[in-house]
Amino acid sequence: MPSTLNTPTDRPTRVSAAAVARASGVSAATVSYIMNGRPGASTETRRHVVKIANEMGFRPSGNSAGRDPLLTRVVGLILPNIVNQMYTGWAQHIINATAAEGFEVFVATTQDDPESLAQVASTLAARNVDGVIIAAALREDSRALRTLRQKRIPYVYLSRRSDHLPGDFVGIDDDAAAAELMGHILEHGYREIATVIGPRFSTASMAREQAFVRTASAAGVVITGERKISTRLNSDGGRVAAEKLLGSAHPPRAIVCGSDEIAIGVVEHALSLGLRIPEDVAVVGSDGLPRSRSLLIGLTTIVQPVKEMAERSFELLLDQITHPRTTYAHSVCTHRIHIGRTCGCVPGSAH
Repeated sequence: MPSTLNTPTDRPTRVSAAAVARASGVSAATVSYIMNGRPGASTETRRHVVKIANEMGFRPSGNSAGRDPLLTRVVGLILPNIVNQMYTGWAQHIINATAAEGFEVFVATTQDDPESLAQVASTLAARNVDGVIIAAALREDSRALRTLRQKRIPYVYLSRRSDHLPGDFVGIDDDAAAAELMGHILEHGYREIATVIGPRFSTASMAREQAFVRTASAAGVVITGERKISTRLNSDGGRVAAEKLLGSAHPPRAIVCGSDEIAIGVVEHALSLGLRIPEDVAVVGSDGLPRSRSLLIGLTTIVQPVKEMAERSFELLLDQITHPRTTYAHSVCTHRIHIGRTCGCVPGSAH
């Protein structure tokens, strides 16, 4: 079960129905009728009040989301890309969860480009989506999030977040997961180890790298700078990293990856060089994609509960949409390690 922590925030002041009434030049009773989808106001007045309410960022409370005329019943989902199967997995489960509640999903990708992220946020705000799940947050660039906050559009961080703006978060304990994975590699006795993670502007990637290096250091294994690589979160990124590592004068004996897609790219390049996995080089990943754990690949990896994370992220978002609150919720879902054969373990062994 995920653990949830609520913390005080400095959310923008919520716009009241009375404020909408004053700005619209109508009575509070009229606003109430319109907000609750009841008859009693002309079409012209209704459109005028809804327009003013949207401009002011009014978000009604209560559990009448299904009747709320201000809801577009569309939520945004921002992903880094749709090449990495972790992201497509989240997307499918989020689409399923939203459909069950009568919502549709506007999916956008950023390729981890700050300008694209800022533009996507502006587009979603212009479309007046009811909320956004963002799996492409950048540690240092919060322009997109500020756009959403200014429009009072609720958002939920999925897997990674901004260092500057708080928000609801769903993910795993990346530090603990990475430490467990590196610990397993160390148990095999490997000493020449390299790490390959996604972009360091991702809080998840950064946390994994830090835990990898710290855990190795505690065991007396120093991972030097040239063996700490940050790359794109796909198999191409893994291949590029592997070219550098395996083409060096002193290639590592084990490569610990912060993503399954990266690990698969590393494995593919190693095989192209005629190297054997794990006899010549051990490779492990993080994410636990179904194909990674298949008998064909047999990757040792950290498994994230994809369906649980997706459903929990929409659950938190829907709660914000229908019951605006003054706290943020952090849900940390339970990970597990899957033992394959790429680390050097024999399938079915005690490891």
